[in-house]
Amino acid sequence: MEDDLKKILSAGLAAADPKEAVLRSVRLEEDAVISGDERFEAERIFVLAAGKAAGPMAGAAEELFGDRIAGGVVVTKDEHEAAPGRLETIFAAHPEPDERGVEAARRAEELVESLQEGDLLLALISGGASALLADPAPPIELEDLERLTGELLRSGADIAEINAVRKHVSALKGGGLVRLATPARTLALLLSDVVGDDPSSIASGLTAPDPTTLDDAQSVLRRYDIKPPESISAHLEDGADETPKPGDDIFEGVANVVCGGGRHAAEAAVRKAQDLGYAPLLLSTTVTGDAQCVASVYAAVIREVLETGNPVPPPCALVSGGEATVTVRGEGTGGPNQEFALALAAELEGVEGWAAFAVDTDGNDGPTDAAGGSVTGATAGAIRENSLDPEEALANNDAYAALKAGGALLVTGPTGTNVNDLRVALVAGSEGDFA
Repeated sequence: MEDDLKKILSAGLAAADPKEAVLRSVRLEEDAVISGDERFEAERIFVLAAGKAAGPMAGAAEELFGDRIAGGVVVTKDEHEAAPGRLETIFAAHPEPDERGVEAARRAEELVESLQEGDLLLALISGGASALLADPAPPIELEDLERLTGELLRSGADIAEINAVRKHVSALKGGGLVRLATPARTLALLLSDVVGDDPSSIASGLTAPDPTTLDDAQSVLRRYDIKPPESISAHLEDGADETPKPGDDIFEGVANVVCGGGRHAAEAAVRKAQDLGYAPLLLSTTVTGDAQCVASVYAAVIREVLETGNPVPPPCALVSGGEATVTVRGEGTGGPNQEFALALAAELEGVEGWAAFAVDTDGNDGPTDAAGGSVTGATAGAIRENSLDPEEALANNDAYAALKAGGALLVTGPTGTNVNDLRVALVAGSEGDFA
């Protein structure tokens, strides 16, 4: 049945293909760029693509608009797909920013500030753009932004909370990109990696009004007991300009279109599971919270299916999307999906009749080269046979080493997309045996 899991994962990733997301969301009609009900009469089209899916999204734009594109910048993560054709690609670091990201942000600022009335900025934004466009607001230095980002990522804060802070220490985020691009109009196609697909949260809301405030940013830091560098404290307390808010006139010429997201991947997984003979149950596409707690809920549902046939009889597929978090307390390595997989394997150790995977759809779960984990009731025993203890690994946030020891790491390489996490558990009938 491991083959079925692989087929379901492939279907989920294919549904989140960034090039196809752009192609189905925008078109050229004579001299007008059309997206849904939005129509842009553009003398010149400029492209800014940023995020882990920037390369294929920019490729779709070149396919659609060709020589109508007057220029642009593409910013993506190391080892991810570059843009084809005439647009230059800048590679930068993720999840913590580096000097290349600072240069990428500078180039993006130069591009948008050069735009004139009658121009159209086609912003192609995917997850990861927050870190890849490293734009610390003066006088904040990069090393201070790096330190803040690292502490936020380890704190257990969710992506909305992290982005509330990022917006208020940045030049481009929280609608800052639009402020610089005005009077040009902006069409933003957003490949969502956030729960709820709110444009103000995707990539820290580069092209959207910001409903959060300076007070919100400071509240997040207090909530997670984060003491930022002095330059950031001073900026938030004394010197920061508030981000543009809903209703600001600069957004009258802006359209934010969510062209793809985690729901697409989860629904494709459901369809593929059904094709393979499993009764699918889409639990939710908005699951958040601690990865180990999410795993406990999954374990309880799997036990219920095996024991009573509720809430859906086997053979069945339990599917969910969303964005789990990890509060780092140990010295190990891993990510939310690896932690989910290891916790599930530990809770259902020795239980037969199930198999599951959890993946970060971009192919990198946390700061690792693994997308997540693929586990069964035999995984925890295999880890112990290699002289590691699953519970100790969880306590030390060392899911990567434990899953590797148990042969349960799921490594895809960069997938070219980036939407929410995807989790699928298959529960077999009486003849199935996954363990």
